[in-house]
Amino acid sequence: MDFSAVTKPVERLLATAQNGLEVLRYGGLETGSVPSPFQIIQSVPMYRLRRYFPPDARPGAQDPRPPVLMVHPMMMSADMWDVTRDDGAVGILHAAGIDPWVIDFGSPDKVEGGMQRNLADHVVALSEAIDIVKEVTGRDVHLAGYSQGGMFAYQAAAYRRSKDLASIIAFGSPVDTLAALPMNLPAGVAAGAADFMADHVFSRIDIPGWLARTGFQMLDPIKTAQSRLEFLRQLHDREALLPREQQRRFLSSDGWIAWSGPAIAELLKQFIAHNRMMTGGFSVHGDLVTLSDIDCPILAVVGEVDDIGQPAAVRGIKRAAPDADVYEYLIRAGHFGLVVGSKASTQTWPTVAQWVKWLGGEQMPEGVVPMGSQPADHPEGGVSFSARVTHGATAATEMAFGVARSAADALVTANKNARTLVIETARTLPRLARLGQVNDHTRISLGRIMSEQARSAPNGEALLFDGRVHTYEAVDRRINNVVHGLIDVGVRQGARVGVLMDTRPSALVAIAALSRLGAVAVLLPEADLAEAARLGGVAEIIADPSHLDVARALGTRVLVLGGGESRDLHLEEYDDVASVVDMEKIDPDVVELPGWYRPNPGLARDLAFVAFSEVGGELVARQITNFRWALSAFGTASAANLGRGDTVYCLTPLHHQSGLLVSLGGAVVGGSRIALSRGLQPDRFLQEIRQYGVTVVSYTWAMLREVIDDPSFSLTGSHPVRLFIGSGMPAGLWKRVVDVFEPAQVVEFFATTDGQAVLANVSGAKIGSKGRPLPGSGTVELAAYDADDDLILEDEQGFVRKAEANEVGVLLAHPRGPVDPTAVVKRGVFAPADTWVSTEFLFRRDEDGDYWLVDNRGAVIRTERGPVFATSVNDAVGRLDAVDMSVTYGVEEAGRQLAVTALALRPGGSVPTADLTHALDDLAAGNPPDVVHVVADMELGASFRPVIGPLRAAGIPKAGRRNCWYFDADTGTYKKLTAASRAELVAGAPGDAPETD
Repeated sequence: MDFSAVTKPVERLLATAQNGLEVLRYGGLETGSVPSPFQIIQSVPMYRLRRYFPPDARPGAQDPRPPVLMVHPMMMSADMWDVTRDDGAVGILHAAGIDPWVIDFGSPDKVEGGMQRNLADHVVALSEAIDIVKEVTGRDVHLAGYSQGGMFAYQAAAYRRSKDLASIIAFGSPVDTLAALPMNLPAGVAAGAADFMADHVFSRIDIPGWLARTGFQMLDPIKTAQSRLEFLRQLHDREALLPREQQRRFLSSDGWIAWSGPAIAELLKQFIAHNRMMTGGFSVHGDLVTLSDIDCPILAVVGEVDDIGQPAAVRGIKRAAPDADVYEYLIRAGHFGLVVGSKASTQTWPTVAQWVKWLGGEQMPEGVVPMGSQPADHPEGGVSFSARVTHGATAATEMAFGVARSAADALVTANKNARTLVIETARTLPRLARLGQVNDHTRISLGRIMSEQARSAPNGEALLFDGRVHTYEAVDRRINNVVHGLIDVGVRQGARVGVLMDTRPSALVAIAALSRLGAVAVLLPEADLAEAARLGGVAEIIADPSHLDVARALGTRVLVLGGGESRDLHLEEYDDVASVVDMEKIDPDVVELPGWYRPNPGLARDLAFVAFSEVGGELVARQITNFRWALSAFGTASAANLGRGDTVYCLTPLHHQSGLLVSLGGAVVGGSRIALSRGLQPDRFLQEIRQYGVTVVSYTWAMLREVIDDPSFSLTGSHPVRLFIGSGMPAGLWKRVVDVFEPAQVVEFFATTDGQAVLANVSGAKIGSKGRPLPGSGTVELAAYDADDDLILEDEQGFVRKAEANEVGVLLAHPRGPVDPTAVVKRGVFAPADTWVSTEFLFRRDEDGDYWLVDNRGAVIRTERGPVFATSVNDAVGRLDAVDMSVTYGVEEAGRQLAVTALALRPGGSVPTADLTHALDDLAAGNPPDVVHVVADMELGASFRPVIGPLRAAGIPKAGRRNCWYFDADTGTYKKLTAASRAELVAGAPGDAPETD
């Protein structure tokens, strides 16, 4: 009799009970397997360095194998590389002739001080481990990391600039973290949430191992449930379960370790909220690092259905490391399946072994291909939810989720712009509201805003210089120390103190300290120093050591601050030692503060700074109140949408108004990082924008010409810059800048010295336009203007007539806040008893309401044919591709004014006569110039403006030159300037001279 129908179910039940009891008692089934042998080469509190299958060290042993150092993510045990001896990473690599090494960071909750570790500690430890592997093996190291371990590999490689690295192998390691987030989270929401969690949650708590395991499993709940159900269904069949038992136990319990709060906070802030794996500028123990410094080969293993390291995020390495040869290997697997499991043992690890051998001269592994160029902008979302479901569910479920995915994708696309608008509005409105509340008696100043930033984010990164980062707390402490020093040497509130320093942190600190004290910072340019000191009324000067000698020549007391590389001032060599004070030798802790001192006493109406500019070749002092500074600072932060995720590159010298008001002011108000540079050089420019992760570059006038037109300048790969902010950029240069740095835009500002009128071209759509009035600034209007008679026109009631669209007018500003005593104030302009301030600048306003600068009222060139507006002419000819720079000026000949335009051409450029005529035959305002000629080069002043004086002094150019034209009024065209036509121009005779060759 066959009792199998009864015994088999009983046997199955008994086997299930027996195996289940073993799982309950021991956490899993006993497999009898042993881990692969390894030797501890280095053991320190931060890590232990394992070498698996240590080689025979006796003489005559086999040649050393290529070493591969494997890096585990923080929340996962280093045993992940040896889950099973035969099918694990170390076993397969060893069998293939590779020397496997593993860095083990251990479980931080079991190591003294482990829960205080941050990301930088791991990166530095990994770099040390690379040095050890190199020293022991004598060979360059292949660095392999899984998930966050791959991020560590990238960061360590960048930190050491690829030194001693043969290649990097990353498994599902996101680089462009905001390109595709787990669960298709929107980038804007994720960045804000990450910033909040870093500051307010993980600064207080850590993540235990069980929570890390739960979180990992919840990212793919379907796969987790499927695995558990499959295990229960096969619990009776021990032989079927044993091959996967070690992997199951690793994922369900043994493989998870605690995650320190500081490390999580730094991960969220640097690499999700600010995405600095892509932009560069992440900090490793104060050193600023960028992935663009990686130049060794890279293999990115991409999981086709990986929801954590999504393909779009992983492939970001192609743009982040433009100097590296980047390859990819695509595998149909989820996140953990990339390194553990059947596909990993049959596909991933054999490919990795062959990759290492290929770099040693053998055949390239199958399936490894060069990674294609990635677009800078990704649609939101990566691996769709339906794709993950498809990987572990039925076809019916696939269809259902496919429909859901389509609907979700459509919703995301429709709401993307609206969400961006909401985020930007939420950031901008509080700034504009605060600016709107400012009146004469409001306490507001540079020193006050920096104090607020230090209180709100003491550990936030404030200053970047020479590859180092300085926090808000450190900068604020330094400012207070300098204030104590200034008080100790007798500087009081309201005193005018000159600042003569290079653009470096000590200069910014000096300016902020004077603001906090309530003194006036007189920003001295090195050119015309004596005249600037006289106009500024300075009694003493703060100087750095490099400017000590020139400052002493002025005969005032010199306060030496900072020092750069050397602090030896050699004061014993000076006769008048008492006139020099070394501020660095003052102990701020022993300075007794007087009763009158209150930090940040400045009111909006108070004078804060004195800057200088040239008008008609003469130096003029520009007085800047706290209100004027705040208006530009808050306006810049709002127009450029500056936030803590931005890094503002301050190329403009701090003694220049644009540097003080736009770049420095906007960055301080926005809470952005301020990157300072030692100077404007093309190679340094590219290196620093990547090292610092610069998102916003400041400029003034033609400054960027020195970069993009330099023969050595070459921009390859991606860059983090999104905006250029400043004033005065020529239209032609503007076009070249946006072409070279696509998709970055230019935000061009126009502001009067007193701050009553502020315009900004925020969209950048109309190259050359000054844009529209900045929200929060004063009301502006155009008064109709007669350029021939230099008169503001009135209507029949006697009020000033407002200019029509595209009609030239004088820009008037309705005063808000203190009025500069030197300003041209007009009353009863558009209504009885109203008050307006004339900026003395001429503008036209187009049909869309955008303002275009035409000229300065006092600089209009009045020729016999009518007025010539220099800015309009320069904008028109500047749009010719061959033109580098242009300047228009007046020359007096035979008692009359002639307008002359000088052109500097780009290398190899030429301007056909027909193109010149076409460019100038339909000017938006005014008349074309009398003469146009090409000059070999154009000298730029300290503020990067073209220097007109030598050109004007040269008069009308000589005839017979190839690139010299005069305007023929009869035909309305330009013709070559001949001796006869030049003589007629100079003599002022009527008629048109015959043209000769």
